[in-house]
Amino acid sequence: RRKGFSALRLKDTNKGILRQKAEQRKMGLWACLAVISPFPFYYYLWTHPQKWVDLCGSGSGRDPCKVMAIVSHFIKFIQFISLLSVSTFSWPPPLYFWPLFIFGQFLNFRVYQLLGEAGTYYGVRFGKNIPWATAFPFGVIRDPQYVGSILSLLACLSWVPFLYIFLWVLGYAFIIQVESKEDPATRAKPLS
Repeated sequence: RRKGFSALRLKDTNKGILRQKAEQRKMGLWACLAVISPFPFYYYLWTHPQKWVDLCGSGSGRDPCKVMAIVSHFIKFIQFISLLSVSTFSWPPPLYFWPLFIFGQFLNFRVYQLLGEAGTYYGVRFGKNIPWATAFPFGVIRDPQYVGSILSLLACLSWVPFLYIFLWVLGYAFIIQVESKEDPATRAKPLS
């Protein structure tokens, strides 16, 4: 009788473990999808800027850069929440964390400081006149905003499983490639 009870308990435990593993796989899949989710959005906006400007309503006063920034921040929030679901944190972080993260965030901050919202969020593609930036990090580091983001992601490798960092970096590599082939003829009509 005791033997049967132990076998039932073991069977229930195994079912619980299997159910937990299935949930983890499902969360992992959702995290993968969330990590790559902004890149189709960025690709669409880069390749169809006039459609985005029209969608935002060129005469409505809604700035397509501002709308893109809002949508991008929402997607970024979803990305971070999904990463939290698959991450394991420990303190203190490894020594490589601090220089990678601080320099990565410095690059992001500096790009935003130099380009502003319109320059960061495809203003030139949406028909805005964005002055060419030459101050550091431009002219020294190619694609400094993406490099900064990649460095910040690599800093988190001790907490976030490699797959998710790899997918995110792959997304940045893809969008860098897309943005490197800009055809000025495909830009949206200048905003008034």
